[in-house]
Amino acid sequence: PAMTPRPGKVDLKAIALLAILCASWGLQQISIKIAVQSIPPALQGGIRSIGAAVLLYLWMVARREKMVFNDGTFWWGVAVGLAFSLEFLLIYWGLEYTNASRSVIFLYTMPFFTALGAHWFVPGESLGKAQLVGLSCAFLGVVTAFSESMGNPQSTMIMGDTILLLAAFFWAAATIMVKASSLSRIRASSVLLYQLVVSAVLLPLGAVLLGQTEITHATPLILGCIAYQIIWVAFITYLAWFWLIKTYPASKLSAFLFLTPLFGVLEGAVLLDEHITYRLLTALVMVCIGIYIVNRGPKKVPVSTCD
Repeated sequence: PAMTPRPGKVDLKAIALLAILCASWGLQQISIKIAVQSIPPALQGGIRSIGAAVLLYLWMVARREKMVFNDGTFWWGVAVGLAFSLEFLLIYWGLEYTNASRSVIFLYTMPFFTALGAHWFVPGESLGKAQLVGLSCAFLGVVTAFSESMGNPQSTMIMGDTILLLAAFFWAAATIMVKASSLSRIRASSVLLYQLVVSAVLLPLGAVLLGQTEITHATPLILGCIAYQIIWVAFITYLAWFWLIKTYPASKLSAFLFLTPLFGVLEGAVLLDEHITYRLLTALVMVCIGIYIVNRGPKKVPVSTCD
């Protein structure tokens, strides 16, 4: 069947969906913080992938969606799953050496890696000056929000920062592989299933390597946090994210991800009584301006959408 033209801009429907996704992922950080009292983060990631993979498979069966492995997507699917798994393992490993606020700064270099990857590997997604300015403005907004806790880094923190930078690279790599490979021609559910199945195997192994396997007490609140990560985050929002990647320009979508850590701080203020500062509000304005600039330009020469 003929493919529908892919929008050159992120429309209002996509913006509304992205806002929900970023708010959901910000809340996920709070759920991880709560659940870590009982379940280590790497093990949480493994449990999340296993649970979401089962749900997604049942959903695909109910919709009579067939998983085809001889359509040229298998190894790309494995590669995306590997990149996703490495991203999270590096995040959990890096957090052992640096603090959470510093990790946000380095992890959210991801949109820059994505923009560069899209420029080189995705036809029609050239990297313009306006895009760079917008990404830089949004990134500086995140830096502004978390700058109070940066301080003078210790040598171990620099190691953690480097690990988080590598995690950002693998996050971007997964996004670009979906956009630039044969995965762009299959359903979002099939792309996500590749990712979840591979990470369902690798993340528990990573938890063993990191020594994050001990589960202590499991209260209803902690179980609720795990259910939120499995059902809403890894199953529903990731499915929506892969649909967005396949439909809209990856570099423009990634600019919205700067909202995620800010949503996390705002939600922490509401749910955990954490303090909201003027610095955070300034950061939010900077991120919004940056997103606007990225999605406003640059003007591009029309390209054929025929596959």
